[in-house]
Amino acid sequence: MAAYRSEFPQYMSLPTEVLWWGLDQVAIAALSFTVAILQSGVVVWIGFFLVNYLYGRTKHHKPRGYMKHMAYMLGFAKVENYPEYFQQEFHE
Repeated sequence: MAAYRSEFPQYMSLPTEVLWWGLDQVAIAALSFTVAILQSGVVVWIGFFLVNYLYGRTKHHKPRGYMKHMAYMLGFAKVENYPEYFQQEFHE
């Protein structure tokens, strides 16, 4: 009787990646690519590459979760059961 063999992932908590990009980079690349296609200008295509390059460099030089914290601070994301970013006092 042959033993059943299955591949078990080595790291269970790794974030999902598409090729070598994380999902946040894929979303930004897709959004900037869509804008570049719709606008179809040389400057917009340069902006497409520049935005993705700068986002990738910023992401790799900051700690994990930095971009989510920036989105929360700028008001683009809301965290459940937490006070607002600019709230000075919090009473439970």
